[in-house]
Amino acid sequence: MSEPSKENLDLQDDELVPEDDAVIGRAVRRSLIALAVIAVLGALAFFLVRRPPAAGPEKAIAAAPPQTREAPASGPPEVRFTDITQQAGIDFVHTNGAYGMKLLPETMGGGAAFFDFDGDGDQDLLLVDSSTWPGQSAPAERSTPRLYRNDGTGRFTDATAAAGLAGVSLYGMGPAVGDYDGDGDPDLYLTAVGEGRLLRNQGGVFEDVTRQAGVAGSPDDWSTCAAFFDADNDGRLDLFVCNYVRWSREIDLKLDYRLTGIGRAYGPPNNYEGTWPRFYRNRGDGTFEDVSAASGVQVANPATGKPAAKALGVAPVDADGDGWMDLLVANDTAPNFFLRNQGNGRFVETGTESGLAFDRMGNATGAMGVDAAHYRNDADLAFVIGNFANEMTSLYVAQGDPSLFADEAIPEGIGAPSRQTLKFGIFFFDYDLDGRLDLLQANGHLEQEINQVDPSQQYRQPAQLFWNAGPEARQTFAAVPAASMGDLAKPLVGRGAAYADIDRDGDLDVFITQPGDRPLLLRNDQALGHHWLRVKLVGSGGNREAIGARVTLTAGGGITQTRQVMPTRSYLSQCELPVTFGLGKTAKVDSLMIRWPGDGGEERVENVPVDREVVVEQGKGR
Repeated sequence: MSEPSKENLDLQDDELVPEDDAVIGRAVRRSLIALAVIAVLGALAFFLVRRPPAAGPEKAIAAAPPQTREAPASGPPEVRFTDITQQAGIDFVHTNGAYGMKLLPETMGGGAAFFDFDGDGDQDLLLVDSSTWPGQSAPAERSTPRLYRNDGTGRFTDATAAAGLAGVSLYGMGPAVGDYDGDGDPDLYLTAVGEGRLLRNQGGVFEDVTRQAGVAGSPDDWSTCAAFFDADNDGRLDLFVCNYVRWSREIDLKLDYRLTGIGRAYGPPNNYEGTWPRFYRNRGDGTFEDVSAASGVQVANPATGKPAAKALGVAPVDADGDGWMDLLVANDTAPNFFLRNQGNGRFVETGTESGLAFDRMGNATGAMGVDAAHYRNDADLAFVIGNFANEMTSLYVAQGDPSLFADEAIPEGIGAPSRQTLKFGIFFFDYDLDGRLDLLQANGHLEQEINQVDPSQQYRQPAQLFWNAGPEARQTFAAVPAASMGDLAKPLVGRGAAYADIDRDGDLDVFITQPGDRPLLLRNDQALGHHWLRVKLVGSGGNREAIGARVTLTAGGGITQTRQVMPTRSYLSQCELPVTFGLGKTAKVDSLMIRWPGDGGEERVENVPVDREVVVEQGKGR
């Protein structure tokens, strides 16, 4: 989350904390400038005027112009998304406790997760709720997470009480999904303002095991994104939990951010202290060991020794293909981290030298949601990060080297169209099943009155959908016109965003949350006649869901698509575990290769049919 413009924000100077990001940035700038030059080499020169930097080098880096490519033969296809929230049985309204004091957490939650909690093969839906603040009037019904069971057709029924979640009450942010105990049932971790919660799934009923597992964190934490993944390749899912800023009601009121002519405002994180993330190693006996400090994920600012992270998003991915899962951490108004896994669960922070810490001008951005994918259907991995208003979406693409990235948002077509909106949830997915990964971002401002002080901004903003036009196009991504998006074009206060095939028709449907309001379930009504394949993996050992596996499909004359099994995507949200491949007009799969997590080896699956979901068990084939 970034900040309102200076002319619209009054801040008492004597209440700035010593760890102000600008101060930190100046202190470490000399040590980072040489690395920053390497990191952003090859990026397009930034052509828009930007607000003052929160941190990072002062000088812009000149870059080579993008390659010119031919324009596509046609534009985005007609694919409409239909709002089916009410008819699908989703009657949830998020509670954020807002009562006029403009406390920062009120505008940040809450997330959602698509996952099959009862093992019937359908994608169910979990919504994380927040709550009222202590001392305020209690709601008629206590806020709890809400769990909806899918009947396989996209109709949902409330299963919260039956699943044992009715007694779970917290100021929730988002979920992480993973079968940490290897019993075949996906478990949940809920992040929150305060202590988090670990909920063990026992045959479709959840039990709070936070205390005995040792993953509560601290009452002073404000955890946001979280991910289950196997960091040390021992076959068990570990847990990474990001924290945002050091926050309390007293700190918030003391800082007293204000919009000119409006009054109190939801302030930016610049003048809040950073926090440490938490990393828990799975012992394999139902408990976790806190190895946060020893693992190297707690990055301190070299000038102050204070925590440098202000994390809102995390993308676990094996970026260099060495078999060890790395982490990109999206930090809000602070440099992003790229935590390279050195083996045995230890990490080294290489964000600056990798080109992922700053934008193309060398500035830290208001980074929130994040995702990773091979959207060009080649070997180069890309990270996308949704940033604040008046900051473009960042699209970091590997430069033929898995350790070096450059921001290609402008030449790839998403830079200028994304600049004005305030982005939260963001992910790659193939919405038209043509075999190329497209991009969706959920947008919405923090301040209801923002239009009164900034006419270019609205509180409710439509989501943006970018169609992947392919390698022959002048720009890879083309913004889909609102008239072609159906109800996806509705103005929203978008936050969490996730996707799943809720009705088993092969295409991916979308869910978007709103703080203090109703979410939107959007059915994908594409009717293009494209073929598709969904692949669900069943791993051996403790990682039954095969989180971290890489699935590579070749079809259509040698075109190769790659997907990673990873539910953690977007902002405070989790997407379904099965991976979806669009095939376009191709009706035959040439090959399907699976690289199992860790040292599980590779496996080729033969005679794969299309237009269905296939289940592949490790070592047994389809």
